[in-house]
Amino acid sequence: MKAKRSGGRGVKGSSEEPGHSTALRSLPSVDKLLESEELKPVLGVVHRRMAVRAIRAYLDELRQSLKEPQAASAKLQAFSMTELVRRLERERKPTLTRAINGLGVILHTGLGRAPLSKAAQEALADVSEHFSSLEIDIETGRRGSRYRHIEPLLCELTGAEAAMVVNNNCAATLLILSGLARAKEAIVSRGQLIEIGGAFRIPDVMQQSGCRMVEVGTTNRTHLRDYKNAVTPETALLLRVHTSNYKITGFTKEVSLEELVGLAREAKVLVVDDLGSGALIDLSKYGLPKEPLVQESVKAGADVICFSGDKLISASQAGIIVGKKKYIDLLKKHPLTRAMRCGKLTYAVLERTLELFLDEERVVKEHALFQLLLKTPAQMQEEAEELVHEVTAKTGTVPRAERSEGLSPVFAQFTIKPALSEIGGGSLATESLESRVVAIRPLTMHVDELARRMRLNRPPVFGRVERGEYLLDFRTLRRDEIPIIAPALLAAFR
Repeated sequence: MKAKRSGGRGVKGSSEEPGHSTALRSLPSVDKLLESEELKPVLGVVHRRMAVRAIRAYLDELRQSLKEPQAASAKLQAFSMTELVRRLERERKPTLTRAINGLGVILHTGLGRAPLSKAAQEALADVSEHFSSLEIDIETGRRGSRYRHIEPLLCELTGAEAAMVVNNNCAATLLILSGLARAKEAIVSRGQLIEIGGAFRIPDVMQQSGCRMVEVGTTNRTHLRDYKNAVTPETALLLRVHTSNYKITGFTKEVSLEELVGLAREAKVLVVDDLGSGALIDLSKYGLPKEPLVQESVKAGADVICFSGDKLISASQAGIIVGKKKYIDLLKKHPLTRAMRCGKLTYAVLERTLELFLDEERVVKEHALFQLLLKTPAQMQEEAEELVHEVTAKTGTVPRAERSEGLSPVFAQFTIKPALSEIGGGSLATESLESRVVAIRPLTMHVDELARRMRLNRPPVFGRVERGEYLLDFRTLRRDEIPIIAPALLAAFR
């Protein structure tokens, strides 16, 4: 017996309804949109291939939402020429662009961490505009080593015998463990099994390297005897990992690097010190908490030390490895090294930035990170007042504290407040810095909409939202950015 055909236009079991089919057929084609008068202005400045890609993506989203009317994407069901124009406008602008950091986090990973010094900027421009001497010996005209650009500097600054650079500190840790402990044991304290940004964990890195991780101690207390009892003929190294992105306080115990080195010499194994952020000058002299210095690790006798190039050194993204020459030479020849090596732009920025650290006074005066770290409350207050004046002078709006009877703000309330900012980037994570913020409470829109509009400015302005206010933090804002921020605020409220 034949199955009885179901009535209606739809197919049995299909989720589509007649209205959905009609809506799908009503969507314009890509070719029709490319010829439309409404899109001509924007299509004149967007490459055709990118325009086709954006149009197809938008139409695909609409088709999907029409097939799933109950989905969260239901708001896309109606075709909007305005929305399509907005998407095409987005295609004409670079996605990697200058940004203004009003978040109060100095080493903000999402915003590219700290700006470069003028010397590093000049080196970057020079090397990027022309050919460079990246890997050629100028005297002989033959192929040379790219490490020569930074190795003498790093050895002078740290006291190490040799040095090299890879593309970040996670890569440095992976290379060290792969080159010096593969198929052998690496002993590490449970209290140092950290997770760094992007959910990368030390145990995962160790597993990927091919070494066998041996955990000792507890989360809060690890003793020298824990390491000593774990050493076997299969042990290659003792790994110390600096917990730069968190602190354990209270009933705690850590083994000093000097004690680890003493045990390692006795057991004839290596000591690897992963410092994370990596400090080259004593921050405590400037009112900041002390971070372990790379020089101290070298002096204590660690065989290999690694740290970041773009955190407290604030150069280009890099993983810096220093230590004893025989081990650094092994790592330079390791097959992974080529996969992790850096290019000319990294070396140009890193070389000029490291040169600053030869003279501490020059670091404080010229290094972008230290210029932000050492801003005074009075300086930030003055800059905050300047921004408020720039905005309110053009609108008749005044800060709440100065408002006289009968005068009310046009579109928002402005207040200058004390606040706390962060260094960020996994550096001194538990420490806060005194700051000043301009707090804006919008009266004509939701605060999240104000934040969105400021991000859509060119260049985008990033502030944080707290308790119904939009905050612009002058720990990370510069005075020369005020002429950009003020018009962006006025435009956001139009």
